[in-house]
Amino acid sequence: MSGIITPELRESYDLCERVSKGRLGPLWAATELLPAEVRPHFCAVGGFAVWTDGVADEGEPADRERVLAQWCTDSLAEARAGRSEHPLRRALVHTVREWDLDVQIVEEFLEATRADCAAPPAFATFADQRRFLRGVAGTIAELVTPLLRPDHREATRLMSLLGELCQLADIAQDFPVDLAAGRCYLPREDLERLGLDLGDIQRGEPRDALDELIGIQAARARNLLEQVTPVAGMVDVSCQPFVHAVVLGAEFHWREVERLGARVLAEGVDSEALREAALRPRREPPGGLEVPAHVAVIMDGNRRWAAQRGLPAPQGHSAGMRSALRLIVSALRLGIAHLSVFGFSTENWSRSPEELARLFDTASEGITRATEWLHERGVRVRWCGHRDRLDESVASALAIVENLTSNNTVLTLNVFADYGGHDELVSAARALAAEAVAGTIRPEDIGPADIARNCCAPDLPQVDLLIRTSGEQRISNFLPWHLAYAELVFEPAPWPDFGHRHLLAALADYAGRQRRFGSDSPGVPEPAGSG
Repeated sequence: MSGIITPELRESYDLCERVSKGRLGPLWAATELLPAEVRPHFCAVGGFAVWTDGVADEGEPADRERVLAQWCTDSLAEARAGRSEHPLRRALVHTVREWDLDVQIVEEFLEATRADCAAPPAFATFADQRRFLRGVAGTIAELVTPLLRPDHREATRLMSLLGELCQLADIAQDFPVDLAAGRCYLPREDLERLGLDLGDIQRGEPRDALDELIGIQAARARNLLEQVTPVAGMVDVSCQPFVHAVVLGAEFHWREVERLGARVLAEGVDSEALREAALRPRREPPGGLEVPAHVAVIMDGNRRWAAQRGLPAPQGHSAGMRSALRLIVSALRLGIAHLSVFGFSTENWSRSPEELARLFDTASEGITRATEWLHERGVRVRWCGHRDRLDESVASALAIVENLTSNNTVLTLNVFADYGGHDELVSAARALAAEAVAGTIRPEDIGPADIARNCCAPDLPQVDLLIRTSGEQRISNFLPWHLAYAELVFEPAPWPDFGHRHLLAALADYAGRQRRFGSDSPGVPEPAGSG
């Protein structure tokens, strides 16, 4: 923190940190990813928001409006004056002054909180709900945006949307408490469309209509997620891990809401259980569907995804890294044993040096950030491809995560970087030719097992299901030896948009096919190395 930091000011920042830690839940863990010089100021804003919310919710109902009105008046006056003697607001005022934050946004937040305190929530339409979300949460997210040092004009608007999305998740988490108190934060138009009222929601019947009601909310959350995803690439690189974590956390939260359906109205979303599930995702094989042992993915469409949004290509690659993390979580949940991803091909070297440099920076940062995360979940990472041509930072990150996770057994993640299928087969042929010249093998004895043992991953099993995103319908020199009997699914969504529901759709497609492996009846393939 810059400027003169008195003991009183230091105590105020410490208080804000304690308040934030106690109430921000999963978001608190994400703040630990912020740079040391930014984190106290973020806690000052977060602590102030949490404290204000407490003033609005606590105490005797008859006194709340009066106490909150005085709190808002004093807070606004101090923010404008640039000084405060309050033990918590002192840090907020200092942060507003140091970062030149917009006091009008503070005023908007306080007015929205007062309105919420004055009358029970009642939203006729989703647009009304959005105004509420903007007031109580979008404002706070917008207020902290300068702390993240954005480098894109859209960052402020998208950060505000991210705040709305987080508040929407908070509403879902608090359904049981709010409904018991007669508060319903759902748009009335949704209830009327399905013929529901507050009593139906409180009773949990009819179940089908309530499942549809939650489905409507989840669909809106997905729409917001799609809009806010680019923001993680619009802030300073030192702050991107924080924004990445918030976006992924919101997605995981809403995926859980979709899984629960109408049950979320009675159970809410347990944030601690959600954190544990994120640490060790529970296995949830899709009912009645066969889960393939080995799924391979060609992660295509990062650059087109960015171009469609008017963003530079590196932001598409950043969004692609987040999608890769989502895929790993999904694979863990579904019990997939082997996951192979095509990260960088031998043909990708034709791209411009500038794009390659940014791509390698994104990849090395993403791999480094995910290393402990992967290890904690029992993921074994294996690097397949040339080991002497990649950027040193990427090669080092891959080597470190490969070594650290080498004994893990829950999921094997094969990362194909600087890999080409023709190149792999040529190398195998050369190795076998050298053996034949040396007399260690006779040419007539060479079989599939000999080719397999000379591939870059000799024990890699045959691929059961190949998924390629972004609508292209070709394998692009990826694993030609192992794709001999794979089922192919071509998903039109670009890679950054690919999520759990897309994977489930691919598995459903896979389950509906009969795999004959060249025979007249369904069966199982011979191993890649069989003779």
